[in-house]
Amino acid sequence: MLISNAYAQAAGAAQDPTGGLMGLMPIILMFIVLWFLMIRPQMKKAKEHQKMVGELQKGDEVVTQGGMAGRIVKVGENYVTLEVAEFKDSPVEVQIQKQAIGALLPKGTLKTL
Repeated sequence: MLISNAYAQAAGAAQDPTGGLMGLMPIILMFIVLWFLMIRPQMKKAKEHQKMVGELQKGDEVVTQGGMAGRIVKVGENYVTLEVAEFKDSPVEVQIQKQAIGALLPKGTLKTL
């Protein structure tokens, strides 16, 4: 016969004492790095934006996420009314969602624009 039979060795194979946990270690490490570099700062920024939107009041000067600057005239539950310009002695007002407000400006900023 040209091919001999192969038999499994019973005593020679050693088991991994960590149970395969070391094979998962790079994936776990990548998730931890992803959490601290991307997810956590994004959650912190969203929390600060929610706080800023909740504290909006009449007379605040804001910039929307679209880049429109204006003064808040009326605050509703989900919407605010912005005065963005004056045309022939009457204000031009725009109604936008509260979540569309990107930043709160210091008082008097609109006069310098």
